[in-house]
Amino acid sequence: MTGALRRVFGSGAPKGFTGALAKDEHVLAWAAVGDGWLVATTFGLWLPGAAPRRLGWHLVSKATWSGGALVVIEAEESEEAGRAVLLRDLPPVRFPLADPRKVPEVVYARVTGAIRTSERQDALRAWFVQRKVPGRDGVVLHVRPDPDADLVEVRRVAAGVAEKLAGLRADR
Repeated sequence: MTGALRRVFGSGAPKGFTGALAKDEHVLAWAAVGDGWLVATTFGLWLPGAAPRRLGWHLVSKATWSGGALVVIEAEESEEAGRAVLLRDLPPVRFPLADPRKVPEVVYARVTGAIRTSERQDALRAWFVQRKVPGRDGVVLHVRPDPDADLVEVRRVAAGVAEKLAGLRADR
């Protein structure tokens, strides 16, 4: 929605939401959580707080809906291994939603929709996930090693896999 249309019709966000949506960001669903809002957009999930912040869909490791609450596990980018990005999961955060509206369905669709491929490498003790990043052209290789994985070996393999994938995309 353009700036002029947004001023006339609003952003689609709930009244009282104080997050600053990007120019091309659109609200898909929202639900009240405590005295704030959980707002799902085309770019990510806005988390409530004194200063709401957007968690990009590509950094949601896991989201589950159970018992009237959405539980979100956020991943943070810990380092790069060549063209691959290594992730580390943060502790789960629970958002009780008295009236979830369409938030659980939208979150599920967006998180799974961002994943192009996902493969567990048991020998390395790591997940290799290719994801589409909202607002960016192309796919990124995310590697989430288990806490007890050999990081030197994970980095080596992740960098090699990312290079091969980049070569395959270039040949298309």
